[in-house]
Formats: sequence, C-alpha cells, structure tokens
Amino acid sequence: MAGLPREFWWLWASTLVNRLGSFVSVFLALYLTVEQGHSPSYAGLVAALHGLGGVIGSLGAGVLTDRLGRRPTLLAAQLGTSASVALLGFMHDPVTIAGVAFLVGVASNSSRPAVTAMLADIVRPEDRLRAFAINYWAINLGYALSAVMAGLVAQYSYLAGFLGEAVMALACALLCFFKIPESRPEPAAGAAEDGGRPAVGLGAVLLDGRFMAVTALAFLLALLFQQSSVALPVAMGRSGLSSGDYGMAMAVNGILIVALQIPVTRAVEHRDPRGLLTLSGLLAGAGIGLTGLAGSMSGYMLTIAVWTLAEIISTPIQTGLVARLAPVHARGRYQGVHAMAWSLGSLVAPLSGGAVIDRFGEGVLWTACAAVGAAAAAGYWVVMGRLPAGDAPAKGSPAPEAAPVP
Repeated sequence: MAGLPREFWWLWASTLVNRLGSFVSVFLALYLTVEQGHSPSYAGLVAALHGLGGVIGSLGAGVLTDRLGRRPTLLAAQLGTSASVALLGFMHDPVTIAGVAFLVGVASNSSRPAVTAMLADIVRPEDRLRAFAINYWAINLGYALSAVMAGLVAQYSYLAGFLGEAVMALACALLCFFKIPESRPEPAAGAAEDGGRPAVGLGAVLLDGRFMAVTALAFLLALLFQQSSVALPVAMGRSGLSSGDYGMAMAVNGILIVALQIPVTRAVEHRDPRGLLTLSGLLAGAGIGLTGLAGSMSGYMLTIAVWTLAEIISTPIQTGLVARLAPVHARGRYQGVHAMAWSLGSLVAPLSGGAVIDRFGEGVLWTACAAVGAAAAAGYWVVMGRLPAGDAPAKGSPAPEAAPVP
C-alpha cells in the first residue's frame, strides 16, 4: 500500500464510508417480497428500474465528470443518494416504490465515473492496477460489514436500514467536501497530452470498437454477478433460509475480497490479462451455475466463493484497462460508459432472473448463467488477443498524464 498519494487515501476513506451503508443494494429484493409481500417478478421489475436509473446516472455522470469536474459530480451523487434512499424507506404504494427506486439507481451510480476518473488522475500509471484493487477492497470491506449489520437490522426494521444508508451517504458527501480536492486536468493540458485532439463526445466513445467490445464483455460478467440481488435471495428463501442467512451468505463475497484482493492482485499484476479475464469468465459462470445444486447455507456460501474469485480477478484489470484506453480529457465519459455495463447488468439481471424463475424454474436460470460465463470467457480470449500489447493494463507501461488542478 506504500507510495500512493494522500488524495487517494481520502478518496479510499470516502468509498469505505459509502459502502458501510449498502442496505438497499443488498436487501431490496427481500424487502419487497418478505416485508411488502410482492411477487419475485415485481421485485425483479423494481430492481430493473433501479438498474435503469444506474444506466442513466452512469452516462450522465460521466459527461458531468469531464465538464464540471470530479468533485462536484461526486458531491451531487452522494447528496442525491442520501435523499432518495431516505425517501424510499417511507414509500408503500407499488408505483411510488418503483419510481423512487429508479431515482436511487440514478444517484447511487453517479459517483462511479467520478471516483474512477479521479483515481486515474491522481495515481501514476504504474500504480493504477494496485490503486484500483485497493479501492475495490474498500468497497467490499464496507459491503461485508454492512451486509451482516443490515441483515440483523432487517429482522427488526427495514426502515432503520434505509435511514442508516442515507446517513452514511451524507457522511460520505461531507468527507468529500472537506478533504477531497478537484483532480480534473486542465482542458488545455488534457488536449495537449492527447495530441491536440478536440474533446471526445459521448457518441465517439460509443463508436470506439475496442473499448465497446471490452465493455460488452464486462456487461456479461455483471449480468452474472447481479443474479445475487434477486435470483439468489429468492432461491435461498425457497430453501427456507431467512434474510439474516442471506446477509451472512453474501458477507462471504465481501470477506473473501477483503482477504484476497490485495494478495491476488500482487500475484497477477505481471501476468497476461487475456488469460486472467478468460479464467474469470469461466469461474463466474461455474459459480453462478452451481447455485442450482445448492440447497443449504454451506452450499450457497461455496457457490458465492467461486464467483467471488472471478470478481477479484476481473474487476481491477477491467478498470485499469479502461483507464488506459481512454484519452486523458475523456476519462469521465469512458468510465461512465464502462460503469453503464454494471448498471445495465443491474437492469437486465433482475428482469431475466425473476421472469425465468417464475416461468421456467430455477434450474433453467442457473444453466443459462453457466452458458453466459463460458461465452464471456471465449469473448475475452478473442478480444484481448486483438488488443495491442500497449493497451493491456500491464504494470510499468507509460501513459501521458496531466497535472491535476490544485
């Protein structure tokens, strides 16, 4: 962890504080099905609207990150998250619940492009993979703790969980306001570093074939990982397990990342990212697919451990690759579009998972997930083989940098 700038650690601390309040993302499906008595299909619809909000928030925040700056975008995202999550806890009508869940998705996902762009701004290229891994470690340290605490809170009051997340988001906003400076490169400096090219519009990002291929494969992995938000709790509920059991099981995901993210990153940072991303696709498909064979607490924990390893390997490599593919003056837009892949997974996974379980049964869903993982692995093998070596996020590869604004 040595050698990273002070600004990075304040950003890391804000990430940790934010993720300590991850109530909605963990317990939204159980809240709707257990507390409110709605069907899995409705829970999937609400989670999909939450994901749709994330798609819009990621794209919009990516543009704002480049135009207005990283810091104001991050502040607006955290304040919006605090207000919308608190409001969701008081909603009871199905239509208003769905509408407010959409707003929560917009606000909560708007911070991602700002955070990743800021990390790329303030950390040297040779340290980025390590920095992204440590930041992801903070995300899951907070998630592991919040999953257990929220599981216990949910047994007594879901409203307390919503309000707790609102307070943590507000605390994150205050930390950003007082301790995190703006890091956006000067427009002239960014243009000069990129050969004097004009600013990159969102349309140009979407037409970048190499980048969009990487983003499409990230979506396939997100589609698998996001099955844990609706399909997994529904399956565990049908196995007779409680919300507390689900929280303990999902804590395995965060605990393993906290324990393994840094040593695994150190072990793989000099290795070929092509093989590592291919392996992550296979592990993701196998882990989610094996959920169909789990019927006990230990069985579900084992499957979570398998796909968590895929997450540990793939996430920092993907984020570092995007940072290298993006022009300096368009980092926000590139990171916003890439974050959209996760948000789009949050949109499609609940709809597909809930609908498939209702119509065809759980077995069909888990088998299809195994096939998607195999397809992602094959895609990474082909796409990464076509990228020039200089575009791989290998440690020590030079990249032009612009000085952050004081």
